[in-house]
Amino acid sequence: MKKLYFLVIICVVVGCKKDTPKPVLVPKKAPAIILTDERKVNIDTATIGTFKSETLKQFYIASENQTVWGNLQKRKYVLSQLEKSDELGLEPEDYKASQLKKFEARLSSLSDKDLATYDILLTYNFEKYLNDLYKGKLDPKKLYGNWDLEEKTFDVNSVLIKAFNKNKLDSVVDNIQPKTQVYKELIKALEIINKFPEDNVQNIESVEKIVLNDTNPALINIKKRLRYWNDMVGRDSLTKIYDSKTFEAVKKFQERHGLAADGVIGVGTVKALNYSKEKRKEQIIANLERWRWYPSEFAENYFIINIPDYSLNVVESQDTTLVRNVVVGTSKRRTPVITSVLKTVVFNPTWTVPPTILKEDVVPAMKRNRNYLAKKNITIFDSSGNVVDPVNWNENKPNNYRYVQSPGYSNSLGLMKILFPNHHSVYLHDTNHRNIFGRNNRSMSSGCVRVENPLELAQHILDVDGNWPQDRIDTIIATKKTMSFKITKKYALYQWYWTAWSKKNQLLFRADIYNLDSDLYAKLRN
Repeated sequence: MKKLYFLVIICVVVGCKKDTPKPVLVPKKAPAIILTDERKVNIDTATIGTFKSETLKQFYIASENQTVWGNLQKRKYVLSQLEKSDELGLEPEDYKASQLKKFEARLSSLSDKDLATYDILLTYNFEKYLNDLYKGKLDPKKLYGNWDLEEKTFDVNSVLIKAFNKNKLDSVVDNIQPKTQVYKELIKALEIINKFPEDNVQNIESVEKIVLNDTNPALINIKKRLRYWNDMVGRDSLTKIYDSKTFEAVKKFQERHGLAADGVIGVGTVKALNYSKEKRKEQIIANLERWRWYPSEFAENYFIINIPDYSLNVVESQDTTLVRNVVVGTSKRRTPVITSVLKTVVFNPTWTVPPTILKEDVVPAMKRNRNYLAKKNITIFDSSGNVVDPVNWNENKPNNYRYVQSPGYSNSLGLMKILFPNHHSVYLHDTNHRNIFGRNNRSMSSGCVRVENPLELAQHILDVDGNWPQDRIDTIIATKKTMSFKITKKYALYQWYWTAWSKKNQLLFRADIYNLDSDLYAKLRN
């Protein structure tokens, strides 16, 4: 009854949450705009109203509904920023760059009405541009059900008017963009790829594996691709022979793309080689948008996981202190994008079989063999908490039971898990399949992130005052009892998704394991 009562309470709370209306963000009253002596005209508030923007309305209230862009230098700055917005991965025509340029060209002959229209369009489109740079053009929560990011708020009027009044418009665009290194590397990547010539190399037809000293006609186009991307430099006869020079170039290409750098040309390498310049550019632009969704600045200490890179980095006071390989969710059971805070380390965890795995894996296996769960050290409990013999298990009502795996080396969560608040019931954990971290493609889990050498990681984050020597952890593990410990040092968790960046003027890419890049780019350009 206590469990039933608790369940009812939870349902009521959840129900209340769903019915609570989301607060409407009303733009703050903008600070006054300091106007200069250039030509000014009054603006009809009805014209402002056609844009249906409360922010725009507040902006012109701050100027007493007069035009503000009479100063040539200020106009030139706004126009130049909108015209070169493509350098930051945005589209100039989203901000009416051509239309504004035409207004500027005939400024001296504009009627008062047209001047007012030009002024409004300048403000509206520049503020739209600033908003898009600060928090992205699209809303990830409307695109994805498993992206759990806090909405970024931005008082665009305060930022713009402050820069306007202090004649510092020339720094406002730089100041509002993300300060993170990966974002800067993506801007550089876009600059690098724009310098590549037109891509006219033919696609490489699907081929069997090619190894050193093989002869294969596909090698001609493979070599052309390697030369195009500067992985192979100098002259080459473009023969069909897989020589040592091409072998080294292939390894360099593979390393840049997160592939096994073994020089073997297989399906993955050919797929990466067949990306055109345009497709890679689109990939960079999609990743720039993602990084505008993420927090603009990092916490002092954090875990950052790049899902397509299968990597976890621990960063403390701007220094990377640990790097770990990880395993992430499959394309059907995707690892969610999350920003959170690490809370608890659990040693010797039990594992309760989640609904998806129960339905897709456990139930079919139990129907074939009633001893399936027993072999995996999983106990079946009924709704009253009583142990159920597998022989008496009702295969027609599998959801009436709870399935719990006992702690131990062979537990699905391994010997440890790290908990953090999230809406997806995921966490970081060890695994009983410890040989998989050497694989190249590690999109294999049911959504949680599995971490290589997790006990070392646990000691690192718990041992703040020297109270966590390795033998203490070993002793806890030996008990096979579930024990939880609070993480006293503050670590943020950034579990994110990006497939492109640059380093030392080299373009770096990863396979888009959840097929998000092309769709995101298309929506950005829609």
